[in-house]
Amino acid sequence: MSKTLIGRILEMDPAARHPLNVIINYPGLHAMFLFRIYHFLWKLHLKLIARFLSQVARFLTGIEIHPGATIGKRFFIDHGMGVVIGETTIIGDDCTLYQGVTLGGVGTGEHKVKRHPTLKNNVMVSAGAKVIGDVTIGDNSIIGASSVVLKDVPPNCTVIGIPGRIVKENGQRVDKEL
Repeated sequence: MSKTLIGRILEMDPAARHPLNVIINYPGLHAMFLFRIYHFLWKLHLKLIARFLSQVARFLTGIEIHPGATIGKRFFIDHGMGVVIGETTIIGDDCTLYQGVTLGGVGTGEHKVKRHPTLKNNVMVSAGAKVIGDVTIGDNSIIGASSVVLKDVPPNCTVIGIPGRIVKENGQRVDKEL
């Protein structure tokens, strides 16, 4: 894996032909740059300004990332319009999201509980998929386009459908309910 997000984008996206192209034209990169700033402010308990800046970033990029989210290294949002990442979301290293993905929460009325998903390392969530609630998506798993995931997914799985079903586990075809 590349040591930088720009390097990872160049590796993963055949349309990315030059680092300058990525820097200028990739809203996922812009969203992550801005997230790192307002997340830092959030951790300093400057929550109002952090939330304001997150809304400015959403306006500029079409990608909404709550300042309270925890995001690992080399997180790539490709064609990110409409991506929503909730406050208690945890995203590991080398994960990828595509347009329209929601990592959403379950409204509990209690703001101090974890109510958004956890993505372990090297997880890919395809276009339009929804992962809702305090669920964990295991390392190296793939969530298929437009799938809805409401339960934990083990490592090394591919999930498709509404509700999500495991169709591949550890390289073998299966058909399992979550």
